[in-house]
Amino acid sequence: MSSPSPPNSASGDCPGPAATPRIVLFPSAGMGHLVPFTRLAVALSAGHRCDVSLVTALPTVSSAESRHIAALSAAFPAVRRTDMDLRLAPFDASSEFPGADPFYVRYEALRRSATLLLAPLLAGASALVADIALASVAIPVARELHVPCYVFFTASATMLSLKAYFPAYLDARGAGQHGVGDVDVPGVYCIPSSSVPQALHDPDDIFTRQFVANGRALVAANGLLVNAFEAMEPEPVAALHGGAVVAGLPPVFAVGPLMPVKLGETGEEQGNYRAWLDAQPTRSVVYVSFGSRKALARDQIKELAAGLEACGHRFLWVVKGAVVDRDDAGELNDLIGDDEGFLQRVQGRGLVTKSWVEQDEVLRHPAVGLFVSHCGWNSVTEAASSGVPVLAWPRFADQRVNARVAARAGLGVWVERWSWEGEEAVVTAEEIAEQVAAAMGDEAVAEKAASVREAAARAVADGGTSHRSLAEFVRRCRGGTAIDTLRVKF
Repeated sequence: MSSPSPPNSASGDCPGPAATPRIVLFPSAGMGHLVPFTRLAVALSAGHRCDVSLVTALPTVSSAESRHIAALSAAFPAVRRTDMDLRLAPFDASSEFPGADPFYVRYEALRRSATLLLAPLLAGASALVADIALASVAIPVARELHVPCYVFFTASATMLSLKAYFPAYLDARGAGQHGVGDVDVPGVYCIPSSSVPQALHDPDDIFTRQFVANGRALVAANGLLVNAFEAMEPEPVAALHGGAVVAGLPPVFAVGPLMPVKLGETGEEQGNYRAWLDAQPTRSVVYVSFGSRKALARDQIKELAAGLEACGHRFLWVVKGAVVDRDDAGELNDLIGDDEGFLQRVQGRGLVTKSWVEQDEVLRHPAVGLFVSHCGWNSVTEAASSGVPVLAWPRFADQRVNARVAARAGLGVWVERWSWEGEEAVVTAEEIAEQVAAAMGDEAVAEKAASVREAAARAVADGGTSHRSLAEFVRRCRGGTAIDTLRVKF
């Protein structure tokens, strides 16, 4: 099977066969991390002719991850898959972290397995690119083996700035302080307490421990890659480059938006959304999806259904019923509480599905005019690349930070009063219908989103800022940049 040529590709400065760098990519868990890693893998392999290995931890947490990895292997066999069996280094997560998010537990399993399982994979490697969730354990392993280690931050440059600065923020507050207030990130802007990821307000949360440890480790990396581009986040990218956020950060490579690649069918039943979209007028459809990681509460799903029915626009709504897709066995009617004939009433005007959809394909479809999104970073970058305005409804983690990035860049609007996970307020159907109708009717919003799309295209085109950053990263890997073993002591 021939592999399509990806964006973010190099031109005349690609390394020749004799100088091909061997790069090992080490993602963590969840589609929010895996997808940008696979896009980076293809950009490096097909675009910059690197020898790329992708470390895959088995078994995966979700079925979506397993299908995505299989599809990547089929479409791009040059990206070598290296399986890591986590059963070789087990730990009792149920007793140590009862009730913890299964994806954060997987981060912990990978972190504890890194020394045992990662070292054999780095023999002969030019560089290791480790997921941000694994930075503090991967960097020492690579350093011990004299392999340069880069950290890939799969979210926004603004969130990377918060990550890098947060340990200093905690240190300045002193011991015994609980909760997190507003965080004024130097050179960036003030992130209000209400936008700080929920878990970080609890110093004992598994995510907080990982977040702080990885934030402290960033200065020890050989470089930081971030799936962002300068035109969309000028202040954070400049602050990271200029050392304003934290002194001593290594070089930062803004390489986004990493562009989707065609992987073919994933083996998941994908329903009839393609034919349905083809039958809709241009920019007439509201696409609604809250990502692969979280499910809305049943009472909020019911209000969302009523709001979409009342908004007066066509819509494609992807419904999720569980944190992990393997646990999502509920019927669609049960998930949306359809005891009053909602699906029948919206038939033809609305398509509601539990099936997997290719989101980038949906966003690039001319029928789509608005994206009601949780603002996971993959969703934001895909909307930016497609020029589809976003009605931001962040739900947890970094999503309020991302929503602010989208709004500041002109990609869409964010109703900041709308609740997120852990807050009891339910957004009413009337509010949802009002905001959807307003966004769909706002030509200025559509024009600004189109401008963001043009800026994204320029960034990844030959000679663009992100194209040059990725080429410089490859150049460093090819040259075998030496590790300064005196810079940081562990």
